[in-house]
Amino acid sequence: MFVLGIVLLMAGCGDSQKKNSKKPDIPIPVIFDTDCGPDYDDVGALAILHAFADSGDINILATISSNKHELVAPSIDVINTYYGRPDIPIGAPKSDGVNIGASQKWPDSLVAKYPHDLMSTGEAPDAVKLYRKILSEQEDTTVTIISVGFLTNLGNLIMSEPDELSPLPGKKLIEKKVKRWVCMGGKFPEGMEFNVFMDSLKSIIAIEQWPTEIIFTGFEIGEQIKTGLRLIEMPCKNNPVKDVFAISIPMSKWDKDGRMSWDQTAVLIAVIGYENYFYINKGRFITFEDGHNEWKDSENGPHGYVKTKMPVPQVTKLIEDLMMHKTTVTK
Repeated sequence: MFVLGIVLLMAGCGDSQKKNSKKPDIPIPVIFDTDCGPDYDDVGALAILHAFADSGDINILATISSNKHELVAPSIDVINTYYGRPDIPIGAPKSDGVNIGASQKWPDSLVAKYPHDLMSTGEAPDAVKLYRKILSEQEDTTVTIISVGFLTNLGNLIMSEPDELSPLPGKKLIEKKVKRWVCMGGKFPEGMEFNVFMDSLKSIIAIEQWPTEIIFTGFEIGEQIKTGLRLIEMPCKNNPVKDVFAISIPMSKWDKDGRMSWDQTAVLIAVIGYENYFYINKGRFITFEDGHNEWKDSENGPHGYVKTKMPVPQVTKLIEDLMMHKTTVTK
């Protein structure tokens, strides 16, 4: 798919202006799965997700939390509402999962300042039920899943049983409805990465049993891409994405040049593709119970991880431009 117009949006706070926009005939149906809290690149990824939705390139089916912390679902709701999509379904883990907040306390500021309906993550419906409902309603082999957090929900989805929503068990439902999964996870060619490590057992289940293509964007990719400084210089006063970066960047000396941007790359790859920006290495992702991962090269392997192709400053500018896009909603 060739997408051009969205990357030419002028940064700001009002109505969007586009040039030479070329939309796909049918927007890509996307489910976005995020831990949205331990780090704040998730907020940048959500901004990009809505930028692509504003351009007509994707249809956001759901934004699902993989984190049980009480402010995660409300924070997601804030971003969705800001971009004019308050009714996007939000789910969260029920039976198990990681519960971890943001050290910079930006979610507290976000939910205090901006409109949202969900008051706590516990109010959100069960993530697996939401996945099963949405997938059962989609055309076959059309859905792209983007995960930028823990793999709790996807492991649970794999193990889910037939129910009133679908007669298919989880793995069969995924095989029937999902086109690809783009995962911000792992470190390549080997290492240990937060998203995989935090629920390593569900990571093993999800990755080893997943029946469709998986593309990984690893720790070493986002580590090089630092965004946020231009974003926080925008003149608008009521932009939750700007607020999160403005709160968080000054709190760490490591972020003086901008925040490392792992999650944004997953959205970029899922919508635009990797070809112009990254090389891909095919093979198999191997996960261990301690969260460590290794990689086995294979031309016919079911997995791929991306490697840097476009110069990092160019990718950085593209990602930050998307994070700064103008919402079409009048504030």
